[in-house]
Amino acid sequence: MNIVIIGEGGHSKVVKDIILSIGKFNILAFLDDKYDQMLISDHIFYGPISAYKYLIKNYMDIKFIIAIGNNEIRKKITTQLDVDDDFYTSFIHPSAIVSSSVKLGIGTVVMANAVINAESNIGDHVIINTGAIIEHENQIGKFSHVSPRGTLTGNVKIGEGVHIGAGATIIPNVFIGEWSVIGAGATVVKSIPSYKTAIGVPAKY
Repeated sequence: MNIVIIGEGGHSKVVKDIILSIGKFNILAFLDDKYDQMLISDHIFYGPISAYKYLIKNYMDIKFIIAIGNNEIRKKITTQLDVDDDFYTSFIHPSAIVSSSVKLGIGTVVMANAVINAESNIGDHVIINTGAIIEHENQIGKFSHVSPRGTLTGNVKIGEGVHIGAGATIIPNVFIGEWSVIGAGATVVKSIPSYKTAIGVPAKY
């Protein structure tokens, strides 16, 4: 399978390492709009995001992964690419623990030492970052990001585009509305509306 990584920043370096650690994929290209034209180095294509059309036309068995940490930009790029869902793939680091009952959306990345427990539902293009813990029956909306060591205890529901900061903890049965941000180290003990930033212990917005 030929993998096209969208984005060439710090997050994409980690995604690249995950792909290499799995060991059965070929990284075909990095696409990022910092490039204004296509070039090839060490048998890998580099070019602007618009070059995805060329790659689809000229290569078989292509899958895309959007390796950009910013939730809004990931969503924007899915619109820009305008490809069927079948063109996206997800990656799970070999050291992560993911229950067989978990539902994992397209374009999602689960990083090293993360844990996702029974019957959790992870949406499309989500980042479950290093060492994050997603306990049983959580629901995570698409384009969300749980940062390193973030912990979602049981039956937490978070909406689209939510960012859970590093080391934050969400107690059971809490809802976090879409596109809200939970600050690093915060402890969320009650539900947070959409489009809010909550910080502190307990978290306040």
